[in-house]
Amino acid sequence: MAAIVLVVLAAAANAAALVMLRKATEAEVSDPTFSLRVLWLLVRRRPLWAAGIAAQIVGAVLQVIALAHGALSAVQLVILIELPFTLIGARLMLGSRLGAREWSAIAAMTGGLAIVVSTLSPTGGDPFSIGLLTWLIGLAATVAAILGVLALAQRRAPAARTALFGVAAGLASGLTAVLAKAVAVSASGGILALLTVWQSWALAGAGVASFFLLHNALQAGRLAASQPGITLANPTVAVAWGIGLFHEHIQTGWWLAGTALGGALLVGGVVALSRSPLLDPEQQGSERDRAPDRPNAEPTPRADLTEADDSSTERPARPDRTSPTATGASNRREGGLVA
Repeated sequence: MAAIVLVVLAAAANAAALVMLRKATEAEVSDPTFSLRVLWLLVRRRPLWAAGIAAQIVGAVLQVIALAHGALSAVQLVILIELPFTLIGARLMLGSRLGAREWSAIAAMTGGLAIVVSTLSPTGGDPFSIGLLTWLIGLAATVAAILGVLALAQRRAPAARTALFGVAAGLASGLTAVLAKAVAVSASGGILALLTVWQSWALAGAGVASFFLLHNALQAGRLAASQPGITLANPTVAVAWGIGLFHEHIQTGWWLAGTALGGALLVGGVVALSRSPLLDPEQQGSERDRAPDRPNAEPTPRADLTEADDSSTERPARPDRTSPTATGASNRREGGLVA
């Protein structure tokens, strides 16, 4: 129960972080790639973004503590509850209502999650029960999957690219949880044991990579496209590692039929919630870039984080600015942020 309470609190913190980070970046950054330059500008100009990072750190700490008390598969499955929390947080920040669609999806996702966790009932598992070679093979396979998804994303349309970035971010988050499980277990031996296991140092690198992949996914396009991958790829990696490599015990036989049913409800609920307008203010019209009397006009100039854009206001307007060719080029330059 301690692990469940901790992971629910971690999910709430992660949800708050996701909403704040998305709100802080959606109207400010035109570059679809998250970089150190963008990171520095966000730190300087966006207090809400800094608050989101703080919430993300709190969630990560709570999640590591939960991993020390519970099975990897169980913790990473329960963390999925952050998506309904994210929806509620978006509702509070954007002032919209949860409709029948959202409540139905929340019910399906929550019910499916409860069925999966109760039918699988993962327990035990020891990250140090496997040798170094098994660790290296598992790490190589997971990293290869992440790189493969990123390579595939480079050759796709904006919407598909955003979805694949979400999958890559979810895979990286799952790998981070795998390493965090080993670190959490080793922490029981004291600070010396914590510093001497190689997983602690690998976790630091994986955490940074996961951070950048998550923010790339958030910046690449609408949250409705990236959120399913972010949400579902994480527990997929954790369950594969927990059951396949860490030797967690699960219920088999007819219990797996219930797991399949719960999984279908869970995936359906995640997809439905991800497409809710509450997760995307552009769909609600609450922070539209287009003038209300000109729905097909181009976005009004933003106070962009790119300082070089300040000089653009002195340039004369071009007569072919609203042509289909120019508009398509503008949309491509924005990396799919314009629907």
